[in-house]
Amino acid sequence: MKNKKENILVITYWGYNDALIQTYTLPYLNIISDLLSADSKLFLVTLDKDAPKLHRQSNIQNISINYKDFGFRAIFMWLKIIFKLYRLIKKENITTIHTWCTPGGAIGYLLSVLSGRRLIIDSFEPHAEPMVESGTWGKNSLQFKILYTLEKLQLKKAEEVICACSEMIPYSKKIYGISKKRYFTKPACVDLELFSLEKIKNAELIEKYNLKDKITCVYAGKFGGLYLEKETFEFFKAAAEYWGNSFRVLLLTSHSDQEISDYSKQVGLDPQHIIKLFVPHEEVPVYMGLADFAICPMKPIPSRRYSTPIKNGEYWALGLPVVITKNISDDSDIIANKNIGSVLQDLTADEYQKSVIKIDALLKVSDKNELRNKIRAVATEYRNFQIAKDVYLEIY
Repeated sequence: MKNKKENILVITYWGYNDALIQTYTLPYLNIISDLLSADSKLFLVTLDKDAPKLHRQSNIQNISINYKDFGFRAIFMWLKIIFKLYRLIKKENITTIHTWCTPGGAIGYLLSVLSGRRLIIDSFEPHAEPMVESGTWGKNSLQFKILYTLEKLQLKKAEEVICACSEMIPYSKKIYGISKKRYFTKPACVDLELFSLEKIKNAELIEKYNLKDKITCVYAGKFGGLYLEKETFEFFKAAAEYWGNSFRVLLLTSHSDQEISDYSKQVGLDPQHIIKLFVPHEEVPVYMGLADFAICPMKPIPSRRYSTPIKNGEYWALGLPVVITKNISDDSDIIANKNIGSVLQDLTADEYQKSVIKIDALLKVSDKNELRNKIRAVATEYRNFQIAKDVYLEIY
């Protein structure tokens, strides 16, 4: 019932037009809004290099803040902003501070301490440890120490913690030494209407990009950081060697043409196999749907067991088999147990070839619609927004 009034300050560390706002935040805020009374208000804080188009959907209002990279400049920026947000908390009678992930949670923690308002951490997953495991930061670096401390402080302060993966709960006790009574689990859910089987194999785009009779692998995302670089292109090369001119890579990415060219040259991959595009989020499903399978090239570092890549849910919703590295959230196990893709046990030429052969066997099934429906059912079971709604019903 929509009978409870809550004024909520929602803090993120992303730009309004970022896919993490459009697919990983706003859909959940709409669910929360629907659970509350009509006079409730939600204030969404985003970081933007350019002023975004303000979001005023029902009772959700966007508050845009000029962007600075994480570091000392960002700390000084937020110190200036804290007073503004604190005044907003008082003026709008904010009852709850609801944060997304660690950077946003750190700001929420400070505001919660200052204002005494209830703190909720959403999509909680490790950020400090992965930066060390990926080689980006050193274990003794100032960046790591600051972020790790902020993770621990916000976890201790929060009344409710929504984890991105069930394994995050024992992980939190092990890494931070903290146990909570109000833990919830909510994976990265997917709009199953936007990512629907009706979006697959668009005839006009198939002809435009000459993909008829081609075997196409799609990757939507970036390279570097927590994502493999050279290794991903080594996999593409193995696929090109196996399927020959019939193989294509569809990259939906913001990387420049030069960057993609450099990656390809590094491994000796012929650029004719690659189609690189950058399309608006609402058009992503129809482009993903051009593919026959997808890849999730996250670095197989220990802490990736505790987060859920949203792209896998989108791939599954479109009925695509997925090539994934091992020990990524619950996804690697799901893919292996359901036989809906291939799990790379190592990052070697031999393992890439085995994976390509496994995908080839899956794609040769006589009833391709049966395969797509089977994979789609996995998205419905593990990535349905009803999972998120049930969590928010418990909290709000």
